[in-house]
Amino acid sequence: MRRHAKSAFTLVELLVVIAIIGILVGLLLPAVQAAREAARRMQCSNNLKQLGLSMHNYESTFKRLPSGNLGSANFSTGLSVHARLLPYMEQVNLYQLVDYNFAYNHVANDAARLQSVPTFICPSDTYTGLATSLGGVNSYYANSGTNILAGAPPTLSSDPNYGMPACNGLFYRDSAIKFGEITDGLSNTFAFAEKIAGDGSNSIATPVSDTFRPGTNPANADEALRDCMAINPLDISKQGVSIVGAPWIQAYHSTTLYYHVLPPNTRSCMFPPGRIATTAGSRHTGGVNACIGDGSVRFVSSNLELPIWRALGTRSGGEVVSEF
Repeated sequence: MRRHAKSAFTLVELLVVIAIIGILVGLLLPAVQAAREAARRMQCSNNLKQLGLSMHNYESTFKRLPSGNLGSANFSTGLSVHARLLPYMEQVNLYQLVDYNFAYNHVANDAARLQSVPTFICPSDTYTGLATSLGGVNSYYANSGTNILAGAPPTLSSDPNYGMPACNGLFYRDSAIKFGEITDGLSNTFAFAEKIAGDGSNSIATPVSDTFRPGTNPANADEALRDCMAINPLDISKQGVSIVGAPWIQAYHSTTLYYHVLPPNTRSCMFPPGRIATTAGSRHTGGVNACIGDGSVRFVSSNLELPIWRALGTRSGGEVVSEF
């Protein structure tokens, strides 16, 4: 009587199958990750489009853009652009929670401050280090321009910032820019750009998200860039702020305002007294998403030439902007 031998994998065959599976996983995993990041980047772009649309709807109503910082004598406690755009982005209920008679950190605004707005958050950003008690996170900052002053120039000659040029972007303290004042053209002037949220710990130096404090007093963008890039970002003594990106309701350089002083995805710095050089940044490979004044969204390379980057930050600088 003939018996049929049972077929089975040999050890060599099993190892070959495992090796093939490992190779396939190694090939497919990066593709899956790339597809997921592409989807996140697209959602990020859509969020910025919503901000751009709400900005235009606001301008259609008031014939000017919202102020970058309004509602407080202290330039760090005013209410943000984002707070004023809420009713134009289907957030009327949240808008009604905001009391514009008080600073962002007043108890009257606690309920609004603690709310998270998905449109304000890039899905590629991480902010696990930020305490929820800070408030809702924001990934999209409004353009203050290339002049490093945090607001309008002081009128008192005794003020250290007396004589400094005013912000030349679209949003800053007490700004009320009309479209007609953007003589460089809406398509040549940035409105919003991404900025990475911080890790929330001033005991940890995180170059991609922290705002550093060189301790110098630069007079212009070139000096600010020089001083900011000269520091050692791992030197804790030069760290200024790690609590970056929350709350969205606060009008401040660490929460809702950025400058076209340093190239995107480089470094951000703050200088006493009231001189700022925070820049755009993202976790997308190779650049940042940005919303232009005409409402369109572009992905801007980290390698964009600095003169072009700065030209895109001014509303009436008269620069000739090449393709970007």
